[in-house]
Amino acid sequence: MRLLPHPLLTLALIGIWLLLVNSLAPGQIVLGALLGWAIPLFTRAFWPDPVRIHKPLTLLRFTAVVVWDIVIANLHVARLILGRPAQLRPAFVAMPLALNSDLAISILANTICLTPGTVSALLAPDRKTLLIHALDVDDSAALIATIQARYETPLKEVFETC
Repeated sequence: MRLLPHPLLTLALIGIWLLLVNSLAPGQIVLGALLGWAIPLFTRAFWPDPVRIHKPLTLLRFTAVVVWDIVIANLHVARLILGRPAQLRPAFVAMPLALNSDLAISILANTICLTPGTVSALLAPDRKTLLIHALDVDDSAALIATIQARYETPLKEVFETC
């Protein structure tokens, strides 16, 4: 594993490279494989703990949910902005975290940022609360419950359950 420290990351990087260049030419596949191998190898000092994925199918389901939520949120935000922007109810919401893993917290914060209409603004120093800004909040408790159910719970299953 010293020469291939993160096999899943290597595969993801190869796939991302091939999507970026929009080609399956042999040279691009070789270059993608080289980059997919070299990037994790040279950045392994930044990965203090090995990444353990306990439930890969849950991770796939989580990815599908995030992609779906991004599409739906784009449509919702467009409707809000083009409709009546004066009636928006922006708010900061403090969400208590059940996650302990740095990687899981980072993925949660980035997922929130990727979803239009929400931004993770601040992680508390004790790492137990995440401050989220939302574009239109009717019920902050419902927003927290949705984020916990759709994102936090699957991430806990994938990265923290033994």
